[in-house]
Amino acid sequence: MFELFYHPIYTYGIDKNSTFPRDRYRITKNYLDKQKVIINFQKPNLAKVEDIILGHEKKYVTSFIQGLLTEKEKRRIGLQPWNEHIVNRTRYILGGSIGAMKSAIERNNIAGNMAGGTHHAHFSYGSGYCIFNDLAICAFKSIKDYKNINKVLIIDLDVHQGDGTASILKNHRNIFTFSMHCENNFPLKKMKSDLDIPLKKGMKDDQYLDILQKNIKTLKKSKFDLVLFQAGVDILQQDNLGYLEISREGIKNRNEIVLEFAREKDLPLVVFMGGGYSKPIQHSVDAFVDLFVQCSNYANMIN
Repeated sequence: MFELFYHPIYTYGIDKNSTFPRDRYRITKNYLDKQKVIINFQKPNLAKVEDIILGHEKKYVTSFIQGLLTEKEKRRIGLQPWNEHIVNRTRYILGGSIGAMKSAIERNNIAGNMAGGTHHAHFSYGSGYCIFNDLAICAFKSIKDYKNINKVLIIDLDVHQGDGTASILKNHRNIFTFSMHCENNFPLKKMKSDLDIPLKKGMKDDQYLDILQKNIKTLKKSKFDLVLFQAGVDILQQDNLGYLEISREGIKNRNEIVLEFAREKDLPLVVFMGGGYSKPIQHSVDAFVDLFVQCSNYANMIN
């Protein structure tokens, strides 16, 4: 069964006056409940400081948790105005990602977090709605805690480059970072992933899926023990921050390519929600629901 980590704080941990579409988490959960999708929802634990500092400077971690970040540092992250739940929200999201990583490895199956994919967080600062980089932390922790995990693959298919992930992991040969993103989009200054595929604005399904398939085919030649999939749906043609023209069906096909890769290689797979900012938000919600339905079907197929 597909284990998916979720906490209501994912929504209420963002202030109602923030421009960030906080209701996407709550609405996605409601739709999954109504459709009676076979999902084992799990409540995350608060991430421990000892795990957070696997991927971040201790001073930065302490400053955030103690509420000591400057206004400039907060603006760089976004999500403002911050409410009293922002610290616990951030730690629960990371806890959900760590929980999903453990579930996927220990069951040799698929697991996910209905948040996360916070790929813009750097070693000593947050950026672009991202405070702690759960992708980097999960990669480090999986190798540290599990003897059978020696090489991790991060597949980042959010419309924005995973700059924080690339920066944190640039000197770690046992973690391979693959980012396929719109080239003329945030962040303005890109970092160097192990494999970067920049895409032109306005790209449509056929070309996008052909490029992805060719690169996944190349990755099949290498040996990995774990896949972390940043499954942002902001490549959607209706997305407010995307600049690509990928259809809802195109995103489903994208997801299937990654799922089939993990199945063929018999690898544990962790799915992170990533970005999705359509107006109305329903377009993003539909794509997220599709993603988690696909994950549920995949888990049932390989059981």
